[in-house]
Amino acid sequence: MIHIKSKEEIEIIRKSALMVSATLTQVATFLRPGITTLSIDQMAEQFIRDNGGVPSFKGYGPRNNAFPFSLCISVNEHVVHGFPSDYVLQDGDIISVDCGVYMNGYHGDSAYTFAIGNVAAETLKLLRVTKESLYRGVAQAADGNRVGDISFAVENYTNGQYGYGVVRELVGHGVGKHLHEDPQVPNYGRRGDGKRLKENMVLAIEPMINLGTRNVNQGDDGWTITTADGKPSAHFEHTTWVRKGKGEPLSSFEGIEAAEKANGELNSGHYE
Repeated sequence: MIHIKSKEEIEIIRKSALMVSATLTQVATFLRPGITTLSIDQMAEQFIRDNGGVPSFKGYGPRNNAFPFSLCISVNEHVVHGFPSDYVLQDGDIISVDCGVYMNGYHGDSAYTFAIGNVAAETLKLLRVTKESLYRGVAQAADGNRVGDISFAVENYTNGQYGYGVVRELVGHGVGKHLHEDPQVPNYGRRGDGKRLKENMVLAIEPMINLGTRNVNQGDDGWTITTADGKPSAHFEHTTWVRKGKGEPLSSFEGIEAAEKANGELNSGHYE
């Protein structure tokens, strides 16, 4: 069932989404070569809880294999759902950080892929194009459009113009009282297909784009998704309000991008 939100609910979701953005901004200031991905997760969980939120991801999923961390941290060829670990970040890595926050009865959800130090030019281009495709998808989240209009906007830009692999096994989704709600929002599809979008729906739009093949594998942990050819993958996500004319992000990258620029360890890898 698709839930149409009230204006009051949307403002509550906005607060949760902006807390996700604030958390990812803290991550941006913390990132550097030589730290473990587990230390990022621990810092972020403390920040979320200190600000009155609860990590949406921790404990999510089936009881016998619930996600055990606050962040999904996916490095290089890891697409999404990566486990924070003792892996030490290296110069030249890229790292996708996906975060959810539950506050006042509603979830916010956003993701950002960071460049660590001197990243290969073709990988920096992948990050730039994937981020641009997110905003193309958000623009299509307009009252009266269909889910397929979002999907086509992402796929046509990333695959149609650049030949990148668009992951099909994982999709965006509605978000609100539940972390994952209807409708599903694929990153591939045809204009005019899918559920009709209505004003005041809230969607998590999240392109997952691979430098090479679109094919992916799932790890033995039941969560981690990696590219089948071992090439890098990028992931960007906004919690998005469906409005008349075009969609509006409820999460924000503004603080994250400012923190990236201020973080000297990342300056050489910045891709703006």
